[in-house]
Amino acid sequence: MSQKLPVTEKIGYALGDLAANFVFQFMITLQVTFYVDVYGLPPNQAAMMFLVIGIAVAFINPIMGVIADRTVTKWGKFRPWLIWTALPFGIIGVMTFTTPDLSMGGKVIYAWVTYSLLRIIYTINNVPYASINAVMTDDPDERNSASQYRQIAANSAGFIVASLVVPLINVFAHGSKNPADLARGYQYTMGILMLVAMVLFVISFLSTKERILPDPKQKSSLKQDLADLFTNKPWAILFLVTLFYFAALCIRGNAMFPYCNLFQGDENLFSWLNGFGLISLLIGVACSNAISVRTGKRLLFLISMALTGVFTLALLFLPAHNNTLIIGTEVLRQFSFGISGPVLWSMMGDVADYGEWKNDRRASGIITSAVVFALWVGLTLGQAAVGGLFSYYGYVAKAVTQTPEAIHGVVLTGSLYAGVCFLIAAALLLVYPLNRAENRKIADELIARRKARQAA
Repeated sequence: MSQKLPVTEKIGYALGDLAANFVFQFMITLQVTFYVDVYGLPPNQAAMMFLVIGIAVAFINPIMGVIADRTVTKWGKFRPWLIWTALPFGIIGVMTFTTPDLSMGGKVIYAWVTYSLLRIIYTINNVPYASINAVMTDDPDERNSASQYRQIAANSAGFIVASLVVPLINVFAHGSKNPADLARGYQYTMGILMLVAMVLFVISFLSTKERILPDPKQKSSLKQDLADLFTNKPWAILFLVTLFYFAALCIRGNAMFPYCNLFQGDENLFSWLNGFGLISLLIGVACSNAISVRTGKRLLFLISMALTGVFTLALLFLPAHNNTLIIGTEVLRQFSFGISGPVLWSMMGDVADYGEWKNDRRASGIITSAVVFALWVGLTLGQAAVGGLFSYYGYVAKAVTQTPEAIHGVVLTGSLYAGVCFLIAAALLLVYPLNRAENRKIADELIARRKARQAA
């Protein structure tokens, strides 16, 4: 019989993503603004840093997956990493969003070092965390339910960052728009968030349990793990979907603050836009499991990406200063996006099940980390694209006013370029082979195999 999870465990699991998303949401909404308009890096230099470090550190994901799969403790393979990384995660998070009093050359070096450290510690923390979902239960629907709780927590962090962090930064900056004052605002705000995050990581560790273990007779073979991975068709497609999904998310997120500030002429619209939008997103997340048990994860994900792409493109045609229409469109977009939120993460467990079913070997860590690798490549390309596009259209760092071409470039970035990426993700899901019936069949056969092993 499949393992049902208590609500308390789902909540505890979700708190780990609430913690990590304080940093993640910063990166997809305010990182370009911080490095360009506050820290003072030219857009092209920021784009280069995001691209080089992002691609380099992304390769740590599969390495971390291999390490996590081979970790043996009395607490399990994946959970202990939440405890081991909590303190360094918090310290590095604050350091990254600190602006040192150095020459420009010194600041460039500091930015590269701290951003590298942040990406590394995030990977060491997040790959094992993401792998926990695949080993908490053998029930695909329960995985999606746990992911639903996780996404509610993650997007609650998004709500906090998008709706409350900008006002909090301004409080610590004493309402000043001077970059030095804003730098203090970013540092103090991140300090508060990281203190909370460290506590949440500990709670998540204490609340969860690993139940699905590899066959004790399974031999550890990196060569075989990689061979199994690259012959896993569902993984390959999910890899590409994840890449475009997070590239789109990052492009859209980093364009919205300058869109509100420059095109709409009201930076406070950013908080209103994200406040209403993220409430709608949370409603979408809350509806996700109820819909997916009827439609299947694949169809739900496909519809979600198609609708999200359409509503993202709609931004290009919305007039300036019509806040009601802009917010209304964002509410629809975020709801459409939200219903897919838990699906991606639970599909990683389904892909791990498929690999075990096909090859009689389980490697949850490397499969999850390989998809998370695509996540970070997507984010990296998205961040680099924003910096590159802003530079191409003539956006000038710290400038009080921007040219009409630069403002139009911001609008295109947040609408056309992001929307196309969402639509590509939808198209890829047309050829994803695991539907609801296939997932259920695989899960039942794996349960029978495990029972047979225990009986033997």
